[in-house]
Amino acid sequence: GDIKALLPAFQEDEQLVSLETEEVITPQKPKDDETFEALAMGVRDFCHKQGFNKVIIGLSGGIDSSLVAVIASKALGSENVIGVMQPSRYSSEGSVVDAKKLGENLGIKTLILPIEGPHQAVLDTLEPQFKDLAPDITEENIQSRLRGLLLMALSNKWKALVLACGNKSELAMGYTTLYGDMCGALEVIGDLTKKEIYRIAAYINRKKEVIPQAILEKDPSAELRPNQKDSDTLPPYDLLDRIIEGYVEKHQSPEVIAKIENLPLQLVKEMVEKIHRNEFKRKQAPPLLRVTSKSFNLGRNFPIVERWKN
Repeated sequence: GDIKALLPAFQEDEQLVSLETEEVITPQKPKDDETFEALAMGVRDFCHKQGFNKVIIGLSGGIDSSLVAVIASKALGSENVIGVMQPSRYSSEGSVVDAKKLGENLGIKTLILPIEGPHQAVLDTLEPQFKDLAPDITEENIQSRLRGLLLMALSNKWKALVLACGNKSELAMGYTTLYGDMCGALEVIGDLTKKEIYRIAAYINRKKEVIPQAILEKDPSAELRPNQKDSDTLPPYDLLDRIIEGYVEKHQSPEVIAKIENLPLQLVKEMVEKIHRNEFKRKQAPPLLRVTSKSFNLGRNFPIVERWKN
């Protein structure tokens, strides 16, 4: 049938509607402000309906955790958001400074828990087993899991939910650490690609600088090894996100994606294979807030283990 009336999105409202009216409304594609309000409502409902008022966020000084902190502040009030900075030996000074600045802009409580001590203790414990083995992703993941351990300890003690900060691009590629940055009660931006995250951040900063400009301009990095950048192991996000949107949301084949986006077919196939290969991680991820036509959540069912080749 025809749409006769539309009420404001993602907030309670009421309106008397006459079905006899000749007026017909054409729904518009959701705008950035509606996406932001949807995510805030999702966080608010998820927390309040379970009896929680406070949340904890690991603030890295990056765009993802910054956006989650803004959304949480909108949803629950800044007085109910706690930002935890956990610098390691590889964290840049700018990351801590940027995270502090974000906390000041939002008016949230922030604290610093350096992980250098526990990180070295774990390395010392494992040293006899790792002897003569070159450092690799193992040592990187130890840092992420230590951060998750500390966040969950604060969560238990303070009766506050941890909000995870992984995005759709990272979840697709498995560029996340099980029991590390994936830990938490809710994956707030798990249905937003990196491109969409920057767009929502620009909407937030439209009137004044909430998310520091330095965060928007820096190269994305997990900072788990010296001079690390996401682009070291992933294609540029603007390219990667087009593949993810085509395959996951539009159900296009690699051949169609390569043709439409003018990309090498082999590259598209490699990214699609990574999406399938990391299904086991997503099955262990927190629930996420869906804001697109197809998310990595209920409704997208693939086997965890498969000898899948495109």
